[in-house]
Amino acid sequence: MGNSNLQPASELTAETKANGDIVLSWKDNSSGESGYRVERSTSPTGSFSKVGNDLPANTTMFTDLASALPTAGAIYYYRVIAFQGSMISAATPVISSTNAVMAVDLGSGDIGVLNYAYALEQLEAAFYTMVVENNFYSGATDNEKRVLEDIYYHEVAHRDFFKAALGTAAIPGLMVDFSSVDFNSRSSVLGTAKVLENTGVGAYNGAGALLENVNYLLVAGKIVSVEARHAAVISNLIDPRSTAFVDTVDAQGLDIILTPAEVLAGAGPFIVTEINAENLPTA
Repeated sequence: MGNSNLQPASELTAETKANGDIVLSWKDNSSGESGYRVERSTSPTGSFSKVGNDLPANTTMFTDLASALPTAGAIYYYRVIAFQGSMISAATPVISSTNAVMAVDLGSGDIGVLNYAYALEQLEAAFYTMVVENNFYSGATDNEKRVLEDIYYHEVAHRDFFKAALGTAAIPGLMVDFSSVDFNSRSSVLGTAKVLENTGVGAYNGAGALLENVNYLLVAGKIVSVEARHAAVISNLIDPRSTAFVDTVDAQGLDIILTPAEVLAGAGPFIVTEINAENLPTA
């Protein structure tokens, strides 16, 4: 409930630090509040949730740690509310911020190849997270929602697997930019999904020859088969009558192979973070 005696904070600003932390600052209008509450959302008009614990009265700064942010590279929206017991003030105007842009080096040898795969899985997981959090696109059927939600869970599992397998050798979370995608449009979402899935399959096909550890190769083989199934079902959603082979299968009946340079160039429009792949092994 509101309280006319409580004055909201004002002049809310956000600054992204080099390590990805987002620092919020605001003006304390000293209206007798007992504390402040920071709320965060992934949409300016979506549902906001409290971040961390309530802050003491007269607080004018809060740091949202990069490690606590749900999705690396996403845009986050913030507002601050003053409260006194169960009474709350009006919220500050919503502001947005995102993680810092940091160049990353994938590394060399098998670790470099695994980081390369991890980067792609981060991109795919971020995309499908936004699809699901947007409640899919306008007019999505129940079947389409189930398919996209299944793919979302797969991509998040792939991303988390590589992060755990790489341990301290893992590259940081990448900043992504899907501003060119209309997440309310079926054709835009499925078209982007097709690009990402076909790129992922070609990337794994090309990376297999670069791995030395047979165990890594076996895992990559299991993942690429799932990515290929994703690509097939997305193509079927777009056009059930199309064979959709022309862009993915060569004249010998084999999946197309993409080099890291080709993959990063194709995924480039969606990745803000600068990626250095120069030290990756070559076939």
